Amino acid sequence: MTESAVHPALWPAPLATGAVEATVTVPGSKSVTNRALVLAALAAEPGWLRRPLRSRDTLLMSAALQAMGVGIEETVSSSTTGGTDDGKAVAAAGEAWRVIPSGLHGPATVDVGNAGTVMRFLPPVAALADGPIRFDGDPRSYERPLHGVIDALRTLGARIDDDGRGSLPMTVHGGGALEGGPVRIDASSSSQFVSALLLSAPRFNQGVEVRHVGGRLPSMPHIRMTVDMLRAVGAQVDEPETGGEPDVWRVSHSALLGRDLTIEPDLSNAQPFLAAALVTGGRVTIPDWPERTTQPGDALREIFTEMGGSCELTTTPNGTALVFTGSGRIRGIDVDLGEVGELTPGIAAVAALADSPSTLRGVAHLRLHETDRLAALTKEINELGGDVTETEDGLHIRPRPLHGGVFRTYDDHRMATAGSVIGLAVPDVQIENVATTAKTLPDFPQMWAEMLGA
Repeated sequence: MTESAVHPALWPAPLATGAVEATVTVPGSKSVTNRALVLAALAAEPGWLRRPLRSRDTLLMSAALQAMGVGIEETVSSSTTGGTDDGKAVAAAGEAWRVIPSGLHGPATVDVGNAGTVMRFLPPVAALADGPIRFDGDPRSYERPLHGVIDALRTLGARIDDDGRGSLPMTVHGGGALEGGPVRIDASSSSQFVSALLLSAPRFNQGVEVRHVGGRLPSMPHIRMTVDMLRAVGAQVDEPETGGEPDVWRVSHSALLGRDLTIEPDLSNAQPFLAAALVTGGRVTIPDWPERTTQPGDALREIFTEMGGSCELTTTPNGTALVFTGSGRIRGIDVDLGEVGELTPGIAAVAALADSPSTLRGVAHLRLHETDRLAALTKEINELGGDVTETEDGLHIRPRPLHGGVFRTYDDHRMATAGSVIGLAVPDVQIENVATTAKTLPDFPQMWAEMLGA
């Protein structure tokens, strides 16, 4: 009897039998969807989100805002198909969410799951509510840092009960408004601390001035995404890249506009499919790849090209598409991933199959993500025969012949997709709890099988 038969949670990662040739439609961006939900909930008028992502993280965000009094109506055009009605499916092509702002209020309970955007973006929103909002979540959420948001909100006038932990569970006692003003935070463990304060800042009486005072600030593209989306709904933002002080962001008090926003595909979730082209020497097309974006996943074009592929942005009748082609050879890479840390698991998986060593740097903060991603990647790749060592701020990967085995995911969606990439080239890889991919990429096993022609 196979191990997967004994343990039904194990998913046999499909082995590629040849070069992948596929077009893969990637669902909407989790990062954009959850920021858009917050901004629409704080707006002065209703707004629309079109082609939003329906995944665990975004449904948790939607449910939390509704618990605080925000109206969210879901509609699907009858002329489109796609998705399912089980609450886990990607948005159909014609799906839209109408967000109707209203007076935020408690008492309410917010389940954050293990979603960094929910646990960090919503406490500032809760401080604007009238009444107590309790935050709780998965066991791992208790271990993830939240002190940057908690301490900052207290400085800005909020009352929060967390028993001194600086983490969940906690209760925000909303007073219907927040004074705002200047605040100093150390966001070196998560750029989401900065984004959390900026997103709600237009509703603070004095706006906010956020000054980062710690070490290197990771994931800067996500802060740029926050700033761009704030400006798109009418907020005035002064940031370092537009003449402001280094590591200082200022947002003025103002009303936010309701917008009609179409969500971009999640470029980071395109990673395993692009990796499949690189690993198999095939070609994968991703429709609707934006010509300009703040998503960190856009860096894959450069990184995977350096690792042996080639890419082209092409114009189609429906917009732009990215065509990525593998050469049949995978080269190692020495790269600083500090701004795009979420791409590390997939890059590590490809690097383990390369013909030369790789060094991935600038990602010490990944130890505080859904799991300790550096430790998890080291352990799981090495248990398949690899040679990975942790460094102070990343990984050093020396390719070795790999063999089958169980690839554990630690309830981390990007570990599951990383193991699947290795399974394309290594027989008998079993992915533990592939269902964890529903956090941001619903129906991943089906999408993976369809890419392979199954």
